[in-house]
Amino acid sequence: MKHSLRILAALAALAVAGTTFAQGAAGYPSRPIRLVVSFAPGGTADTVGRIVGEGLAARLGQPVVADNRPGANSAVACEIVSQANPDGYTMVIVAAGFAVNPSLRKKLPYDSLRDFAPVGLAGSGPYLLTVHPSVPAKTLGEFIAWAKARPGQVTYASTGIGSPPHLAAELLRSMAGLDLVHVPYKGGGQVMPDFLAGRVPMFFGSISTLVAHIRAGKLRAIAMTTPQRAPAMPEVPTFDESGLKGYDVTGWYGLLVPGKTPPAIVNRLNTELRHALGDPQVRKQLEARGITPTPVTPAEFAKLIRTEIPKWAKLMKAAGIKPQ
Repeated sequence: MKHSLRILAALAALAVAGTTFAQGAAGYPSRPIRLVVSFAPGGTADTVGRIVGEGLAARLGQPVVADNRPGANSAVACEIVSQANPDGYTMVIVAAGFAVNPSLRKKLPYDSLRDFAPVGLAGSGPYLLTVHPSVPAKTLGEFIAWAKARPGQVTYASTGIGSPPHLAAELLRSMAGLDLVHVPYKGGGQVMPDFLAGRVPMFFGSISTLVAHIRAGKLRAIAMTTPQRAPAMPEVPTFDESGLKGYDVTGWYGLLVPGKTPPAIVNRLNTELRHALGDPQVRKQLEARGITPTPVTPAEFAKLIRTEIPKWAKLMKAAGIKPQ
């Protein structure tokens, strides 16, 4: 009898907890949401975050306030969010470098899988292999021939050691058998003055960062890193089309919340994110910057992260990049 009463009491407690949780999720959100941006203002991640944040705000009925916290290839922002209250009022937008960090850093202040709940992807897009006009090459084949004739003399810029642009160049180096010299910068803003001046002749960057300079004739796009051409620059061929079969580095941008955020809130955010990505105005803004809206479920985004971490680890090992 006492055993039965204990079971009934436990079931009643679970029912109350479930009702309270459902009510809390139903009332969400009731105040502004903080979107921690893992890169500096003006970059692609910042732009994507603000566009998607406006779309989410319209759907949720509450402001989504961007808070830029750049540093350590997104690790600074991720540490902040990993320690935030898991109530759905703190999110972070990360780029593909999030999956690089476990191999890049000896000791991260968070667990990339355990301490975050993936909400969904905002979008994905290519990087462009771009050269200064002083480089005579106009195709990938011509560039590879030009670089092979200058072993150890051709430098390339990146937005930091272990960043996707760095690894995109390393993949090209290993697949094409090139001897290139890496020049890491702290971000795209620091790269562009030297790149435009020709002090570094080669850079992998996003369409949004490079398109204006390419259109103005100040830089030349050689190839894009995704399997398909980007609608924003359909004239630029892919690496695969240009003869380097199997080359694929796709940049992506996604939203994460603290790991213990209730599933009902994660699902609500995912639903509204996917609706926002379907809004014609949001799509137009993203596509104009070379980003393809990529609506997926939380489970699909989680699977992408789990797949990307060992992929980048393998590439870094092959490139001889050691954890810092």
